[in-house]
Amino acid sequence: MLKIAFKMKLKPGFGDEYKKRHDKLWPELITLLKENGISDYSIFLDEETNTLFAVQQQNGASSQDLGSTAVVQRWWAYMSDIMESNSDHSPISTPLLKVFHLD
Repeated sequence: MLKIAFKMKLKPGFGDEYKKRHDKLWPELITLLKENGISDYSIFLDEETNTLFAVQQQNGASSQDLGSTAVVQRWWAYMSDIMESNSDHSPISTPLLKVFHLD
């Protein structure tokens, strides 16, 4: 199992809305993530910089690799008004380099 991290950027003033939308994450999106080996998925917000830090365990694809599916494309479109996004509505994300780990 591989643990990865990446960052994304939230538009200013949308922290509460981002949390609200994730509190009601679509069941079909949860199923897709789990069926593709994604688990222990957390997203943290640095309110000072509006930077989102995501960490996930994966046994297969990353959540960022599922963009060809209809449900992910709908989710990206739904979130694009509150996040910095690419022209296809995918969030602009940057992989992060692991420099330390402690079990």
